[in-house]
Amino acid sequence: MHIETKCLHEGYKPGNGEPKALPIYQSTTYTYDSTEHIGQLFDLSADGHMYSRISNPTVAAVEQKIAALEGGVGALCTTSGQAASLLAVLNICTAGDHFVAASTIYGGTVNLFAVTLKKFGIECTFVDADAPEEEIEKAFRPNTKALFGETIANPAIAVLDLEKFARTAHRNGVPFLVDNTFATPVLCRPIEWGADIVVHSTTKYMDGHAIQVGGVIVDSGNFNWENGKFGELCTPDESYHGVTYTKDFGRAAYITKARVQLMRDFGMYPSAQDAFLLNLGLETLAVRMERYCRNAEQAAAFLARQPEVEFVNYPALSGSPYAAAAKKYLPDGCSGVISFSIRGGREVAVKFMDSLSLANKVVHVADICTCVLHPASSTHRQLTDEQLVAAGITPGLIRLSVGLEHIDDILDDLKKGFAAIR
Repeated sequence: MHIETKCLHEGYKPGNGEPKALPIYQSTTYTYDSTEHIGQLFDLSADGHMYSRISNPTVAAVEQKIAALEGGVGALCTTSGQAASLLAVLNICTAGDHFVAASTIYGGTVNLFAVTLKKFGIECTFVDADAPEEEIEKAFRPNTKALFGETIANPAIAVLDLEKFARTAHRNGVPFLVDNTFATPVLCRPIEWGADIVVHSTTKYMDGHAIQVGGVIVDSGNFNWENGKFGELCTPDESYHGVTYTKDFGRAAYITKARVQLMRDFGMYPSAQDAFLLNLGLETLAVRMERYCRNAEQAAAFLARQPEVEFVNYPALSGSPYAAAAKKYLPDGCSGVISFSIRGGREVAVKFMDSLSLANKVVHVADICTCVLHPASSTHRQLTDEQLVAAGITPGLIRLSVGLEHIDDILDDLKKGFAAIR
């Protein structure tokens, strides 16, 4: 099936006489015919739902849909994109381990990796994603367990060379983890380019309507966890009577461990209601992404012509340093998110933003409505000046998330902002 069809038909498949719409299984609890069956569930030797902190039928249908969209063997939904990134790393890293990440990733993820995980005894080294492979490889250590990047970086809107990162990771015997939030599987499927684990903030384009916070981890099933670096996946787990994930679950070893071990203990599982709402967003994802991309292409071209703009970050522009990468990895479009820098710095950028009336000034992105944000004073406020520069953020940088409105109305609103600062 084409991805447009998968958005509608994967995940939930109603049987004869069953409801067409995905049912909301609003229950924490499940009943069984025997004590033996319950025991088998807790031994992981039988399929089924134990408790809605670990799995739920409504959420499971959405997980199956997202896994199908990304081309993975399984998926695990979480209560936020941050939770997805956290569990994705904790599933393979423990105290004393190290991993490498691109410096251009989302500011909240930078803080999670650089500050919070450090308290867990897990260290992260940040690298220039555009550096040659040999330079990135210098950051690797004997205890390095993963390489992490974003398909389209937020808010630098830089396109990651997925094949380069995959080669570097695999040459060092570690998985390549990628945040595919902005691209979505409609525009790019990183597993096809060598990624091993894909994460999303489903709060963004997948939901699309700013009504639920969520995340997801997708397992490609392709990485060899038995290469000597990942003992927890290929030795018995005493918390499950000696289950060995690689032996008992094969290609789904990683995602099974994330669910039954980490989700069991951390409890970051979304509700059935949230999953139902997410599924509604997924059903229209393909048609929405096409409109986002076409609107953003026109908006980016308009911004590039304005004398008050010192630069525009949008990979579809012919002058973008990421134009070639975008053509390779994102041939159908580069999402609806643009970043551009206003000359004059913070004060002028704020005046421009405050003069807009159609665009929502919100701490959000990838909505059906156009949104604007000043990253240096909001989402990336916790970063140092050096980290801001590394993330490609200037004092005058504005993140514009183009919505589904008519492009003429979006451009008219931007004209108001420029009129105010002239």
